[in-house]
Amino acid sequence: MKEQKNETRTAEMVTISRAEYDALMELKNQNEWLMEQLRLLKKKQFGSSSERTAEQLDGQLSLLFNEAEAYAAPPAPKKVTQVAAHTRKQSGSVKDVVPENIPVEVIEHRLSEEERKCPQCGETMQEIGKEVRETLVLVPAKAVLRQDVYYTYACKNCEKNEETDAEKEDVSTPIVKTPREPAVIPGSFASPEAIAHIMTQKFVMASPLYRQEQEWGRQGLKLSRQTMSNWVLRAAEDWLKPVYDVLHRRLVKREVLHADETTLQVLREPGKKAQTKSYMWLYRTSRDAEHPIVLYEYQPSRKSEHAAKFLEGFSGYLHADGYQGYHKLPEDIQVVGCWAHARRKFDEALNALPPDKREGTAALTGLDYCNQLFAWEERFKGLSPEERTKQRLKEEKPILDALLAWADSISGSVAPKSALGKALHYLREQWPYLLRYLEDGRLELSNNRAERSIKPFVIGRKNFLFANTPLGA
Repeated sequence: MKEQKNETRTAEMVTISRAEYDALMELKNQNEWLMEQLRLLKKKQFGSSSERTAEQLDGQLSLLFNEAEAYAAPPAPKKVTQVAAHTRKQSGSVKDVVPENIPVEVIEHRLSEEERKCPQCGETMQEIGKEVRETLVLVPAKAVLRQDVYYTYACKNCEKNEETDAEKEDVSTPIVKTPREPAVIPGSFASPEAIAHIMTQKFVMASPLYRQEQEWGRQGLKLSRQTMSNWVLRAAEDWLKPVYDVLHRRLVKREVLHADETTLQVLREPGKKAQTKSYMWLYRTSRDAEHPIVLYEYQPSRKSEHAAKFLEGFSGYLHADGYQGYHKLPEDIQVVGCWAHARRKFDEALNALPPDKREGTAALTGLDYCNQLFAWEERFKGLSPEERTKQRLKEEKPILDALLAWADSISGSVAPKSALGKALHYLREQWPYLLRYLEDGRLELSNNRAERSIKPFVIGRKNFLFANTPLGA
């Protein structure tokens, strides 16, 4: 039996050339890369979008930097007082839902005089009490035709005198007209309320105009999307553009800003195919601003010249992701890197691995270094900018030094095209910008503020899909 096994093993052993071995290893690496991409795509399509570390890995993560806390004696249990068990009744009161100043409509339900006759003696019964049931009534948007009537006045006495003194040339009847309020759009039947509702539905609730057209049609109102589109464009140009320009001038006077951009498809753009990508850029103030300003700007491309033109007159720190276009801005604009993007790369590298092989991996180690930085930032949230700078240098700078040393030590043994290799490449390439947040306590660890601000547009894009023209964009 042993001889048969040995013969089988010997038969399985083959001799191949170095070239064949290299080709086999290349095929193996390609297979591993394809499996990584498959796991990442499955995670992106079916998994959670959160980048929080899995609970089962928290034990290993905490040991890297919190070893003393991890092995310290657990705190004494708190004294717990037992009380009699009872069932809390959920009130479900409408008062918990509505605001204090909501209008109240009272509808009284009374019996008729005939119904109030006593079944025993026939006398009319008197009211002795009442029960009140409160319900919430939602009234859908409705169309109302408003007529503004402006009256004209004339002096009847002067009119009589004019008829009497017809021969006098200087006698005339005074006529006074009620001043007319200017129309929101001259020559249009639009009202400010109608335009505000349409724009809120489109830009806040992400309801395209064709859906609003259908909704109004169900109420018998033949309000076309072309009419609504004209109202939106005209109102934006006449009423919102001046406000936008003022906010823009205030924005570039700040010393710390955030920027981000996302794709947008525009169907009818001169010189471009409908399938090509255009971009919606976003610029906003940082946490040091008393009044936040968030501005969007549409551009047909992702060239850095668009950002340079918009930020003309700005000098200071600009939070951004790893896009190289921001690094081509003038020298008086210093780019601050985003640690959320760096952490995301390690999170992707971790999710590219099979679940049972993630513990103890380099991807998990890199992710933990990033998590430590975010944990310290959470503790520093209430500090002044000056104190935050001191604490960052004391607590976070050693973590950054350890992270860079660790990355250098393993970079030579990681395939560049693998998910972990891409994470390490991003870390090394962006390192000068990732360190810049240490220079000023007003700066933030990530560019999440800009990403949160552009997210409503991204959500809305899933509904409206594209813009028809550059003007609409």
